[in-house]
Amino acid sequence: MLSRRLRSPAAWSETADLFAILTVVALPWSTSLTAIFNVAFLICMVPFLDLGAFLQSLKRPICAAPIALVLLALVGTLWSDADWGTRLYALSPTAKLLVLPALLYHFDRSPRGHWIFVAFLVSCALLSVMSWLVAFYPDLTLKPDHSERGIFVKNYINQSQEFALCAVGLAYPIVMLLHQKRYWFAGLLIALALSFFVNMAFVVVSRTALVTVPIMFGVFALLHLRWRSIVMIAAALIAGAAIAWQASPHLRKTADSFASDYTRYVEKGEATSAGLRLEFWRKSLRFFADAPIMGHGTGSTRGLFEQAKTGSGYQASAEVIGNPHNQTLNVAVQWGIIGIAILYAIWILHLRLFRGDGLANWVGLLVVVQNVFTSLFNSHLFDYHEGWMYVIGVGVAGGMVIRAQRAEAKPGEAGS
Repeated sequence: MLSRRLRSPAAWSETADLFAILTVVALPWSTSLTAIFNVAFLICMVPFLDLGAFLQSLKRPICAAPIALVLLALVGTLWSDADWGTRLYALSPTAKLLVLPALLYHFDRSPRGHWIFVAFLVSCALLSVMSWLVAFYPDLTLKPDHSERGIFVKNYINQSQEFALCAVGLAYPIVMLLHQKRYWFAGLLIALALSFFVNMAFVVVSRTALVTVPIMFGVFALLHLRWRSIVMIAAALIAGAAIAWQASPHLRKTADSFASDYTRYVEKGEATSAGLRLEFWRKSLRFFADAPIMGHGTGSTRGLFEQAKTGSGYQASAEVIGNPHNQTLNVAVQWGIIGIAILYAIWILHLRLFRGDGLANWVGLLVVVQNVFTSLFNSHLFDYHEGWMYVIGVGVAGGMVIRAQRAEAKPGEAGS
């Protein structure tokens, strides 16, 4: 039986699906397991890979654009002033984009893409339970310093990204179930979505999530709801937000930190969270203006910040960093206008891929929209956790969309 399965393309495809599921299950919990399962997924694709068809799929713009950004980062090492260790280290965050074409190709052929969505949702729901337990029993955390309330593993930014994606992502299936009058199942998903929001309101939430969740809901409302429903749901959300605001001191403290951080930075130059970002952005714009076409090369960012360092240790102007906490500026400093053009091409092409209706289109669109807007405050396409959320989300959902489009086109082809 083992010998037959080793010679079976279907068995290898099922095994690849299994490792893809394990990858998304591990993503909220472990960086190492995510990498191991992802490598296993790629290996399982090799034995019966149709090389011609795979190479043909790479010609699609949705695959070519991410590859182009990786190649630009590779070539950008040639004109960087950083040492080679720094150049190669800065190249590594782009490498994950090479997995995206493989995911698109595989889930164009696999019928089990929806399993990936379910596995990620279940994994995040379990993480939410652990977050509540750690909030009440801090010693349960795996973080050695116990520095972040309600965080079992990773950090509050990663956790907020996951919970926000799951909570807003459930909006589409909830509406579809209500239209089908499957109220019990819809109620279960509503309760699950609310559990993510309650965790973010009363345990821990990132300021990036506070800004982007309303935008994600706005996209859903404009695409899938009538104006009357939009007004009713908006009123309900505003009422819920007001209740959460009054009931959660943590939520008020997080929101109030926007103004206080900005004031302390402007008046005293303190290295607050918001102040640091403003300082990074100001300096990065100057670096970009010095080399607007091709940038300063891969891995050059930290060296530029070291040269621009001023002030004493506690001031924002004295901070040295290799990531300006903005995806566009991160690309602009290293690869100039050329890099910006490729980055925006990736986002636009992937947004256009998910123009249709259906769960896969909605999940893919939401992943891209979340990445675009959170990348205003972080380099989330290059960050490990959020970058893999983008690659896996777009790869799986995109493959499902392409598969559905091909299935719809076949009857017409047969008729003609």
